[in-house]
Amino acid sequence: MTILFYTIVTLVTVAGMEFVAWFAHKYVMHGFLWTWHEDHHKPHEKEGFFEKNDLFFLVFALPSMSCYIIGSITPHLWVLFVGIGISIYGLIYFLIHDVYIHQRFKWFRQLDSTYSRAILRAHGAHHAKQTKEGCESFGLLVVAKKYFKSRKAWKS
Repeated sequence: MTILFYTIVTLVTVAGMEFVAWFAHKYVMHGFLWTWHEDHHKPHEKEGFFEKNDLFFLVFALPSMSCYIIGSITPHLWVLFVGIGISIYGLIYFLIHDVYIHQRFKWFRQLDSTYSRAILRAHGAHHAKQTKEGCESFGLLVVAKKYFKSRKAWKS
């Protein structure tokens, strides 16, 4: 197989992870594992850097690690590149969600574009509810058109 094939596998995996993350956020985090995700929707009252929601990092790391192992020890090298794609999406998610949106690290304070503002608006709309029901905007990178407009221009 060629480098082009492995590049395509990696890129398709990165793109597909947005939909996996959306599904997991909507149906797992706001579903049966709400107890892990709930503190992410509450004001940070306790001291400390970590929240229970950070356990999802481990949940998403397991398939990636498994792909690295399987792809490395079997003839199915393409599986390794699925693991790489999952890792790349994880890095993107960390940089946008934890660093840019929630400012857990003060690295990207100067981002200011139509798209970056739309991401902030969509995430803000998601966090407007502190319950697992009634939330909107479960994705990260794919943002609904309405979030590209100011809040005043949104229609319910």
